[in-house]
Amino acid sequence: MPESTEPAYRCRHCKTSMDSLIGPRPSSRWSEAEGLPFPFGVTWLPAEQAYNFALYSRHAQTVELLFFQQDNCDRPTFAFQFDALRNKSGPVWHCHIPVSDVNDARYYAYRIGGPNNHDESTLHAFDQNKILLDPYARTVYFPPAFDRSAAMRSGSNMGQAPVALLDECQCRFEWDDDKHVRRESDLIIYEMHVRGFTRDCSSGLPPERRGTFQGVIDKIPYLSELGVTAVELMPVFQFDPQDGNYWGYMPLTFFAPHHGYAMSADSCAQRSEFRRMVQALHAAGIEVILDVVFNHSCEGNSDGPTYSFKGIDNATYYLLSEDSGDGYVNFSGCGNTLRTANAPVRQLVVDSLRYWATEMHVDGFRFDLASVFTRKSDGAVNFEDPPIFAEIAGDPELADVRLIAEPWDAGGAFLLGQQFPGSLWMQWNSRYRDSIQRFVRGDPGLVGELMTRLYGSCDLFPDDLFHSLRPRQSLNYVTSHDGSTMYDLVAYDHHHNEANGHGNSDGATEFGHNCGVEGDIDVRSDVMRLRKQRVKNFCCLLMLSNGTPMFRMGDEFLQTQGGNNNPYNQDNETSWLDWGRFDQHHDVFRFFREMIAFRKAHVSIARSQFWRDDVQWFGPGGPVELSESSRSLAFLLKGHETGDADLYAMINASESTLRFRIPNEFPREWKPMINTALESPHDISANEPLGETLSEAVDVAPHAIIVLQAGAK
Repeated sequence: MPESTEPAYRCRHCKTSMDSLIGPRPSSRWSEAEGLPFPFGVTWLPAEQAYNFALYSRHAQTVELLFFQQDNCDRPTFAFQFDALRNKSGPVWHCHIPVSDVNDARYYAYRIGGPNNHDESTLHAFDQNKILLDPYARTVYFPPAFDRSAAMRSGSNMGQAPVALLDECQCRFEWDDDKHVRRESDLIIYEMHVRGFTRDCSSGLPPERRGTFQGVIDKIPYLSELGVTAVELMPVFQFDPQDGNYWGYMPLTFFAPHHGYAMSADSCAQRSEFRRMVQALHAAGIEVILDVVFNHSCEGNSDGPTYSFKGIDNATYYLLSEDSGDGYVNFSGCGNTLRTANAPVRQLVVDSLRYWATEMHVDGFRFDLASVFTRKSDGAVNFEDPPIFAEIAGDPELADVRLIAEPWDAGGAFLLGQQFPGSLWMQWNSRYRDSIQRFVRGDPGLVGELMTRLYGSCDLFPDDLFHSLRPRQSLNYVTSHDGSTMYDLVAYDHHHNEANGHGNSDGATEFGHNCGVEGDIDVRSDVMRLRKQRVKNFCCLLMLSNGTPMFRMGDEFLQTQGGNNNPYNQDNETSWLDWGRFDQHHDVFRFFREMIAFRKAHVSIARSQFWRDDVQWFGPGGPVELSESSRSLAFLLKGHETGDADLYAMINASESTLRFRIPNEFPREWKPMINTALESPHDISANEPLGETLSEAVDVAPHAIIVLQAGAK
């Protein structure tokens, strides 16, 4: 008889062939009877029609695994009690569960017991009645009765706790010919909040698509027209939906996408929707970078909920100290700090990165408060060789992944530049942000600082033989989620954060100026013109700087948050992108689009090395003026080495019109390409000159930038 072509094993839920999903394992009486201590989480074994579970808990004394059916999380359909003599290897608890034992269960969770009193070095938080989420859960399900407050009390929260999807088929997805995207000199990063990007009805999307991964797909033509080549997504890891943290910087788990960003309530489909978004962005040539939070979790301090890490092994996962008051060391500013100096926590982080890079095709990661990675178990900073950096660098699956650090934490470890142990990482350059904000505002004495930032911040990223750092590692930005929008920087002198509930005492210190009128109501035309001019200056300087530019969603059409520079808990019109402003301020959008195109057209700007002898600095009348009163600067960037035309930029942040002399060491004509003092469409052209060619001098209006491109010699 001919051999059957029918697959031997199929997923019970989706009927997918299982043969190619997870390779068969050698049969072993030990592994089938006791399970294996690797890999962590749940693994479906198709050849055995069984699951393997593995969980790290060094201090647990009892571990119980519970299984729940689709519509009933109030009572487990099957429970397995681990036997430490059979189901524990070192600090890892493990078991092998045949699918026939779990009675069509759809979800699973743990209950763990352990010592309740602390000894000299360890603080525990075990509660053997608490329902606990697997740290390796790929998808999280919140039952209808989910209640955060139940996790904050002692005792059982069964039926009210998040549980993990019992995933046999790993939510299979057809990637077709999808490949990772890796931009170089044309890297332009657009920081975006998935929900806020399209949640407002002004996005023009059907209600069910607003604020979702699909909504991002719908707006890809817009992103392509704007010219951005990478999106940096604010956290998409599953977070507590009842925590009140709209930004998502309070992760519940490090593997599952946030359910609220999916259109489907089906747990497996949530992963597929994220993957479709990545696939569509890649098809448009756009990198996908995730803002990841591995420095803390949503469990907070002793007053916070117990969802996972606390109840599994508090002392393993968190930095603890009897001297901290409630036991938790708080270098994150969010109640707790993950103990990344501990080997199993490092493995959790690396496993998460590997999963998102390989299974979800993500191209890069921006690490929130990345200096926490340098903290030892006692909280001290390891400046030399924090192990986690070596483990990330040594993982072959992460070799080509883009790594970006926010190189500080809330405990005072400010490691911007050469101090940061990740020598090849890019870094958010807050020095750049502050310098540009202050210079555009008109602060004196910043010309030398501006030169350094435009040049690529060589003071922070030196390229001497010992360091060999590069300007591309400086991620230049003027605004981010953690602060005002560009428009609010020029519309408000002070932040207005009353709605956040902290008495307007929260929010970053920034360097804005309202141009004469506070707010965005009944703004005079002359004030609005000046505001637009200064926003164009922000954009122009950002795109003329060596390094990697990033700006936040909506800056390109003057998005406002009403002066709120810390709307982390504002899931409303304050934070949602108002697409109506796109039509209202299309002239500013056009400037951003053309300025991005101008940067891409001139490869001499964004280089892998510093400009060195290819740049010359000037003042209005000749040599650069570095005095305290100076507010002006010009520079000539030569393009011969890169096959580009020469550029001459004149920057005037003063209150007066200044005449800038054009360098004449080589007789030539100069084409005016950018003039931020003019109104659209005469303010910029990426290709055609704005007016007649020039050769001797140019008058630059107050608070304006003019850029010339060299013509024939």
